[in-house]
Amino acid sequence: MDITRLDAQLAFLTEADRLKSVTRATTLTNQSRAENSAEHSWQAALAAMIFLPDLAPERLDRVLSMILLHDLVEIDAGDQPIDLPHDTVALAEAEHAAATRLFALLPADQGARFHALWSEFEANETPDARLAKSIDYAVPVIQVWAANPRRADHALVARDNCATGRARLIHETLPDLFAHLESELSGTDPDTIARTTFVAEADKLKNIVRATTLCDASRFENSAEHSWHLALYALTLAEHAPEGVSSFRVIRMLLLHDLVEIDAGDAPIYAQTEASQAAMADLEEAAAARLFGLLPTEQGAALNALWHEFEGSQTPDARFAKALDRFQPPMQNIASKGVSWRSHNVTYEMVDARVGAAVRRSVPELWAHVSPKIAALLS
Repeated sequence: MDITRLDAQLAFLTEADRLKSVTRATTLTNQSRAENSAEHSWQAALAAMIFLPDLAPERLDRVLSMILLHDLVEIDAGDQPIDLPHDTVALAEAEHAAATRLFALLPADQGARFHALWSEFEANETPDARLAKSIDYAVPVIQVWAANPRRADHALVARDNCATGRARLIHETLPDLFAHLESELSGTDPDTIARTTFVAEADKLKNIVRATTLCDASRFENSAEHSWHLALYALTLAEHAPEGVSSFRVIRMLLLHDLVEIDAGDAPIYAQTEASQAAMADLEEAAAARLFGLLPTEQGAALNALWHEFEGSQTPDARFAKALDRFQPPMQNIASKGVSWRSHNVTYEMVDARVGAAVRRSVPELWAHVSPKIAALLS
């Protein structure tokens, strides 16, 4: 393992955490708050999986990559609401400067690949970029129509967007979805209704608060933005996976893995007992049945099986996904100087037993690299 290369990748992933603090104009469907760009990126990537089930896997891989990366530039440039006037040239310049800075944190070859994917998405000229853009445009409209209560000002923007705005692209790429959005979710195609219902229900994951803070310790993260960050980890650290692991199957698992928390809630790893784990497993099993049952039967069954594979942690893909799920919180604790660890009186021995074991099972070099930093922080 090239340590210099790994350090650059981890620096990029830590910097990416700042996207969780970029506020968007879109609100959660329960209207409790404005969403942030990281959780939007998660929902858009999830929606790509849901609305593009027949896309060739290699093309869906590219679409997912674009969506996971597309809003990173907002760390520097901020989010621009579509209904407010702005200087298009100045915004484009700011975003390009941000892309240059952020992707330069990575090893040169990887940074160039990520930058090229981001540029392809922005140009919106290739079929894959047009699909990625379409999903990115569709998700906020779904949120507006699924909101309870529905905001009149947001509804006006959504109608204008579908009538004359950038969402018209969806009419060309995904006409069944566009018809459903234009009808304000009153369409008749059963598969589109089911998929839109699922994506809207997934919005609730943004309300599930975890025990880990953001890297800057400003607040606790939620499970939706955590899922985006993990998928970005999988994309960035794919080269360190054991031979034979499919990084994009891992990304799909990680986009789905915490959805059951919508019903079951989050269980901090250091507060679990054998009895509480058994009870949580029952709740999660029921949640998986309900949530994936919202989808068309065949698609729901396939995604439920993928979630079970992750939970079982027996295949190489699932073990790598579990390793990343365990690895990301320590990285955030290192950045925050152990804020959430100290609040739970966590010791190095606890971290090594409950986190290190899963990481060592799949990527022992990764744990060997980070464990001395954890030991120094908790000494």
